[in-house]
Amino acid sequence: MLTNNLNGANNQAPGNANTVIGQAPASETQDMFTKLLVAQIRNQDPLEPSDPSQFVNQLSQLSQTEAMQSLAKLNSTSASVLESIQTLALGAQVGSDITVNTTSVRLDGKAIKASITLPGASAANTVTLTGADGVKHEVQLGSRGAGPQTFSIDPVALGLAPGKYDIKVQTSAGAQGAIEVIGRLDSVRMSAGGGVVLKVAGVGDVAPSSVTGFNGKSGASLAAANSSTAN
Repeated sequence: MLTNNLNGANNQAPGNANTVIGQAPASETQDMFTKLLVAQIRNQDPLEPSDPSQFVNQLSQLSQTEAMQSLAKLNSTSASVLESIQTLALGAQVGSDITVNTTSVRLDGKAIKASITLPGASAANTVTLTGADGVKHEVQLGSRGAGPQTFSIDPVALGLAPGKYDIKVQTSAGAQGAIEVIGRLDSVRMSAGGGVVLKVAGVGDVAPSSVTGFNGKSGASLAAANSSTAN
């Protein structure tokens, strides 16, 4: 009688397990796993039972996997919320002048302001602009002291056509890596990959991490804003 009951359980368990697999929704993964584990225990050979530690390991692995999935989902949600907050905060700065760290500029006929920070006095300082055609254009800054040094680039005076130019500064001590350009923040948008992209006049598209300062709205920007409000 006992043998018949065991055989009956063995014959029914596989069908029950398959039913669980086919019907369990994705949100009930843990419940499905538990039912399958019970079916596995019921179907084991009574004369050669499985090692109980194997079932404990399976349960432990399931718990770890679910914990990692929950953490990944939480991180993804938090990142999305932070990006939305960042977009809103930066959107409020549209029309303001900001300072960005960059290695290129985008000239459109208007003069742009830039600055470098010298660790010490430099007798000779040269700004080099390289266009898409590979032609280099140099602007001599003359002797400069230590600390922040501002300069401007007037494309009309230099005879530079509109377009993108790589920019670098050579000092008496060697190449100057960090060049900051001051431009108006024209727009804030989300990229196709989900990141935030800023469009800055005189520079083009940059990442928020390139921003080194917010300088407020200039007189021209305020006048334009007031004129738009009045209309």
